[in-house]
Amino acid sequence: MRHASGPRGGVVAELTPFGFVVGTSLLHRLDARFKILFLIGLSLASINAHFDGLAVLTLVLAGSLFFCRIQWKSAWRELRYFLILLAMVFAARVLSTGGSPAITIWMITISLPGLTTAALVCWRLAFVVLLGLAFVATTRPAEIRAAVQWFLKPVPLVSEKKVATMMGLILRFIPVILNQARETAEAQKARGVENRKNPVYRLAKIGFPVMRRTFERADDLASAMEARCFTENRTNPELSAHWRDWVAMGAVVCLCMALLTL
Repeated sequence: MRHASGPRGGVVAELTPFGFVVGTSLLHRLDARFKILFLIGLSLASINAHFDGLAVLTLVLAGSLFFCRIQWKSAWRELRYFLILLAMVFAARVLSTGGSPAITIWMITISLPGLTTAALVCWRLAFVVLLGLAFVATTRPAEIRAAVQWFLKPVPLVSEKKVATMMGLILRFIPVILNQARETAEAQKARGVENRKNPVYRLAKIGFPVMRRTFERADDLASAMEARCFTENRTNPELSAHWRDWVAMGAVVCLCMALLTL
């Protein structure tokens, strides 16, 4: 289903890839608690990994994502803004890293260490983002909430149910924000705002309406939750570890240890 009626009688844009996708792949069947540990461990491993280690991690992640039925066309459309951020990070790292000049364009000198460092940093950021996308796409929000609550239960002075509920709401609200941004961008495009040369003007015309409507949606959600006597004391799905979770744990640990030696 590509469209649905919104709470204000409008039309909600097509679903974004930043949400759970029903499937039967191995990632879908793993316990959410193990997947959170995998997310943390692989993210930390990518920070210290170099090109050869990142290549191994990327191949493993690409093979896992192949069976997750992610809408790659929609994912590419949503991630194009992240690519702009990567381009800015790449330019900043290239210009701020010294070394022997490799390319000189007018007054700008680009060094080989600068290119290497910039590519490495951008690759790491891209890997972490795709890793998070794989986690969100293969884990139900209710399971994420239950896993977070399970991890925080032994922590004193922390209301694990409230924290887990807030995280669940955040995950559910990300597609809403992205849909709202897309609708606003299409409306501004129809009004010819993109023809304005001033980027600050275009950003303000898109950013402020998105923020206002997002806060309105959040206020509507809070009112609806209060009207239905919502409470964080809800029955979570039962989490149970199977042999495949422990096998995957062993494989991820071995992979992270191998990366330390590369």
